[in-house]
Amino acid sequence: MRLSHWFLLCLMLLAVAPAYAFKPFVVADIQVKGLQRISLGTTFNYLPVKVGETFTGEKASAAIRALFKTGFFEDVRLYRQGRELVIEVEERPSIAKIEIFGNEDLGSEDLDTALKQVGLVEGRVFNRSILDQVQQELHRQYFSLGKYAVKIETTIKPLARNRVEVALDISEGKAAQIRQINIVGAKAFPESRLLGEFQLSTPTMVSFIDSSGKYAKQQLLGDLEKLRSFYLDRGYLHFDIESTQVSITPTKRDVYITINVSEGERYHVGKVQVAGDLVVPESELHALLQVSDGQIFSRRDVAESSSRISERLGIDGYAFANVNAAPQIDEEKRIVDLTFFVDPGNRVYVRRINITGNTKTRDEVVRREIRQMEGGWLSTPLVDRSKIRLQRLGFFEGVNIETPPVPGTNDQVDLNFDVTEGSTGNFSAGMGYGQTQGILFNMSVTFQNFLGTGNRVSAEMNNSQVNTIYKFLHTDPYFTDDGVSRTLSVHYRSTDANAANLASYLSDTYGAGVNFGVPLSEFNRISAGLDFKNTRISTVTDATPPSYIDWLDENGSAFNTFLLSSSWSYDTRNRAIFADRGYFNQLSASVAVPGLDLSYYKLSYRVKSYHPLFWGLVWYMGATVASGDGYGNTSSLPFWEHYFAGGVSSVRGFRANTLGPREQSIDRPVGGSAKLVSNFELYFPAPFEGAEKSLRLSAFIDAGNVFGTFRDIAAEELRVSAGVSAIWLSPVGALAFSWGWPVIFDDDDQKELFQFTIGTGF
Repeated sequence: MRLSHWFLLCLMLLAVAPAYAFKPFVVADIQVKGLQRISLGTTFNYLPVKVGETFTGEKASAAIRALFKTGFFEDVRLYRQGRELVIEVEERPSIAKIEIFGNEDLGSEDLDTALKQVGLVEGRVFNRSILDQVQQELHRQYFSLGKYAVKIETTIKPLARNRVEVALDISEGKAAQIRQINIVGAKAFPESRLLGEFQLSTPTMVSFIDSSGKYAKQQLLGDLEKLRSFYLDRGYLHFDIESTQVSITPTKRDVYITINVSEGERYHVGKVQVAGDLVVPESELHALLQVSDGQIFSRRDVAESSSRISERLGIDGYAFANVNAAPQIDEEKRIVDLTFFVDPGNRVYVRRINITGNTKTRDEVVRREIRQMEGGWLSTPLVDRSKIRLQRLGFFEGVNIETPPVPGTNDQVDLNFDVTEGSTGNFSAGMGYGQTQGILFNMSVTFQNFLGTGNRVSAEMNNSQVNTIYKFLHTDPYFTDDGVSRTLSVHYRSTDANAANLASYLSDTYGAGVNFGVPLSEFNRISAGLDFKNTRISTVTDATPPSYIDWLDENGSAFNTFLLSSSWSYDTRNRAIFADRGYFNQLSASVAVPGLDLSYYKLSYRVKSYHPLFWGLVWYMGATVASGDGYGNTSSLPFWEHYFAGGVSSVRGFRANTLGPREQSIDRPVGGSAKLVSNFELYFPAPFEGAEKSLRLSAFIDAGNVFGTFRDIAAEELRVSAGVSAIWLSPVGALAFSWGWPVIFDDDDQKELFQFTIGTGF
């Protein structure tokens, strides 16, 4: 045994001998052998010894460590040749190419970024240990997605000039399916109720469409937080998730999740106070609180109360106020006393408003939408409202706001708006098809932001079996500095009613008009306009109903009218297209002024409301009621001004324009002087990432009908349908699809379960 120990000791001494077996000598010259890509100068930069210095064993060891530390070399050797120091190196190869195969769930861009962060980049030195780290990290990421069967094979192919090609071949496999989720220790609520809060679930009938049933670590962490919030919002102040076990079967295909919880006791709210530096009356702050004596404790209500107080202080310029809720717990009585401590901080003023990114839009076009004033105190609601107004312009893809403090002050900030310009000019020419309009030919030129002025200019030409339309519009949203808008229009329209499922007649209308809009407040607006129309009506004797012919015999077939219109609108929607919160109300009236060929009026009221729910769901309710009639020498509302219902844009599931009164002699709808339509929809989040601005899916219930007069409106005459729909804002226009099933209908109603419009509809 003693002999073997001496033998091992000798081997260890021999192993370190090259580094330390130098007798000190003065280096006259240094040679480096084995360099291929690394320059001699680069190597010398890392050497801790220079010509003329005394070289020792300690410096030899330091030189080897320094060269290895660079990562450039696989092997380093030192030896003495006379008074010359010779360094022999073996360079590590460089990475000539990196190829990745089989990655679907992890995008190539994300992988490239991850590889760059660890140094596995084309052109750099190849280090096997880094490749091992990459494999481990990829396994970790795939495991977090529930893909435990993932296999990652690496191939290193040597190339000429000391280079290598690195290939990562990934076999992702299928995500593990969740077979069971158990919550152990839950007594206050049924397990099914708790699991209803989870995004994770066991497989369902639609698992082949969505990701239900698939395990993902990040989703589990999110669900655990939802479970915690569920209990804390229902008074269980000491709720705790004691442990979570995720068990994977040997096949790596199935996952069993067990969550062990401790509910604790339920607590109620005791005394509620507001304390601190109260720059706003205490009574006003108390009115904002969502918690009160005796109610069940809720963390959500406490957080909402703090947020409301902060928002209220933000109105008065205390933009960086801190509101902290301090609980005092009585464990014996299970009561929580709450004190909201208010620290308003300094009132903050806006020194300067800066706008960047508006490469197309003029500076004043952006500034006139900003409600925050320079020199005034910073108001959070005004800043938020400014952002919404800029988003609703439709000019910008993004609006970002920053409030950096002014150096050297503690009560001033700059307000920076950084906008990202979007496409505001559009030229389209093409064709489409609609079930109502038939084949559509369209060509249009539209400038939403003409020459950066914010003015809208459009010229359209559309031709279908129903309509031929030529239209020119020019809108100046700030015709005056106070925000009064002006719209000028010139139009021509030719209609063949027979092609739209209506009682047959032909009409030709041309005209021009002007409209002014006046803002009454941030959300209220009124408008008034005057439009001249010249209309000529002709009939097809066999297909035109007698009532139409009688009306024309009484009133003539060529008409000049001046149409005076006005409207009031109230709009709090966050977006004009695909809104998900807010309200829209509009009351409109139009009157054909007396003294010309026709005298009639039309009234309408529209309402839309959007309510965000949970999981990205949005509840929508909308209704339209409209009525019209003749007056003076015009006995009734002209039939070409009648209302119609049915189809994609009103009551889905019924053929377009077929609801309401019909002419029995020709069995065609003739419309009516009154209409009532209501729509209820549940909007779902877009199933594809990035599609939320162009795709909207919904389940709907529609109800409505057309009536001869306003007095004829009756609930028992309403038609009702239910179904699902999809709207896609494609490059050629809005594409609308619906599958509707009539629920309440009459035997004579014309049903149409699947309806669509492709192209631009009118």
